[in-house]
This record gives sequence, C-alpha cells and structure tokens, in this order.
Amino acid sequence: LHPMGWDSFGMPAENAARQNNLDPKTWTEKNISIMKSQLKKLGLSIDWNKEISLEAPSKQNLDAILSMLLKEYPKTGYTQLALLNMANFDANLNNLEDSLKNFEKLIDLTDGFNGNKILNKISRVSSARLLLSLERHDEAIEMIEAFSSSNTNGYIHELTGDILVKQEKNDLAKAQYEMAVKKYSDETSKSIISMKIANMSK
Repeated sequence: LHPMGWDSFGMPAENAARQNNLDPKTWTEKNISIMKSQLKKLGLSIDWNKEISLEAPSKQNLDAILSMLLKEYPKTGYTQLALLNMANFDANLNNLEDSLKNFEKLIDLTDGFNGNKILNKISRVSSARLLLSLERHDEAIEMIEAFSSSNTNGYIHELTGDILVKQEKNDLAKAQYEMAVKKYSDETSKSIISMKIANMSK
C-alpha cells in the first residue's frame, strides 16, 4: 500500500481561493476532501493511515514514513530529500536538536566519493547554523571547515566569521568577513558584513 501526500498551498491554490472569496486553508481542505473521495472510489491501493498534508502535517506520520524510507531505501534521492525536508520542518518548529539529527543522518548518507555533494554541503552549512544557535561553536566550525578555504562563496565566509566571533577570535573572524565582502556582489550583503565588522570593534 502506498502513502498519500498532499502538496498544499502555493500560488495556484492561493489565487483560486482569492477568486472564490475563500481562505486558502479552507479552499485547500475542501479540495483535498473532494480528491480523497474520488481516489477512494477508484479503489487505488492507498494507505490512508499514512496520509500527510503540508496544510496540516502530522509529525508522527512524517516520522513513521521517514523511518520506513531510511530502513528500506536509505541511498535513494527520495529518502535524502525527505530527510532534508524533515530537518527543515523541525528547524521551523524550533526543534533544533531533532533538526540537527536529521541533517547529520543526511550528511552520513551523502558523504564520500559517490555521495551527493550538493545535499552534503547544504546539510553541513545548515548544521553549522544550528550548532551556532545552540552555542556549540567548535562543532559548528568543524562542520564547515572543509568549505571555508579562499575559493568558497561569500556566505560560507560570513558564517565562518559569525562562528569565530562567538569564539572571540576576532582577527580570524574579520579576515573571513573581508573575504565575504569580496565575494558578495550585492550591496545589501556587503553592508551587513560592514556592520558586523564595526560591531566587533565596540
């Protein structure tokens, strides 16, 4: 039996709700109900006990499906994207430790020669941000030190600088911030870095 997931909201749903003078949540719930009844009439092998909706996600259902994916299909792109989404979901709910655990699982799955370098980098950078929020600065710097060479992007330099400031290594932080300014092309990011450098000297 297959689980069912409803991708809720987005511009088409919100525009349709406005055109019908309805709240997007009400519009989405109504359409899910209609589609669900139609699918049941078709007799498809859908496990309705594993139904997930982005409109009202059940943490318990999400955890169960993620556990099943990790157990049965750990190396697939679906599982890796599910882990990424779950880590972000937990971070948005301020469940930072749970989010960090999922990012760490994703790092393990995507590491190595045949790993997914993009998801690995996203996971490491996101983990470093979480570790910084949790005031685990040494772990945060370890998480991204592979990316903090001079040929990386401005965001990594900025994040490295943020961590070094918390470690009270202001000279190293300033060097990272100065590299970030050179890499950023937009004036807003450059201004933010300038403010961070100015705040260090206070």
